Amino acid sequence: MLKWALICLVISIIAGALGFRGVSSAAGTAAKVLFGIFLILFIIFLIMAFTAGGAIAW
Repeated sequence: MLKWALICLVISIIAGALGFRGVSSAAGTAAKVLFGIFLILFIIFLIMAFTAGGAIAW
């Protein structure tokens, strides 16, 4: 998912440099949404890993 966010970010930067404001805005929004979803999932899986590791250790 982070890979797709970075791809959308690159598309947004290139489109902005070429003057395609609509495409740049849409790709930028998609990149923000994908990065937000990635961040939330990362935090959830990080918490799950710590709780599973704590359960195994005890």
